[in-house]
Amino acid sequence: MNKISIFIIPFLVLIIIFYGYKKKINIYDSFLNGAKEGLISTFNIFPSLIAMVFAINIFLKSNFIEFALGFLNPFFKFLNVPLEILPMALLRPISGSSTLVVMNNLFSVYGPDSLIGRLASIIQGCTDTTFYVMSLYFGSVKIIKTRYALKVGLFADLCGIVASIIIVRLFF
Repeated sequence: MNKISIFIIPFLVLIIIFYGYKKKINIYDSFLNGAKEGLISTFNIFPSLIAMVFAINIFLKSNFIEFALGFLNPFFKFLNVPLEILPMALLRPISGSSTLVVMNNLFSVYGPDSLIGRLASIIQGCTDTTFYVMSLYFGSVKIIKTRYALKVGLFADLCGIVASIIIVRLFF
């Protein structure tokens, strides 16, 4: 498989060059235009990324997660959901990197094949970084009025977390 992957990308580049030559397209100018558009997109996205990183750091440093966990503990104990998964469930809509760190920590403490490890894996796959996606994509195209996007995104994350708990309880 490794030997095949060495030849795939050069082969695809040759196909693109051959196709452009056959269609009489100036490949080099097309490449430069694409690179220029990519840089413009990067500069348009950059302020949104800075604002998002700043907001996430404020959220994480404010100890809001510990406060929320103290508030939600009785509810999750009643549902028989492991409390160790709550930081990941709360952080997932905000930051993918922080949830990967939490998931790695859960793996090292409980193991990936444990109930908590499987639950963390399924939550990672069933949810999305809603605030990141909204700030990046809406910010890059200058959409200010997001209407129902945030509510729907957070509801989808909640459904993903609930589905993860149900799936783990049913199959494991």
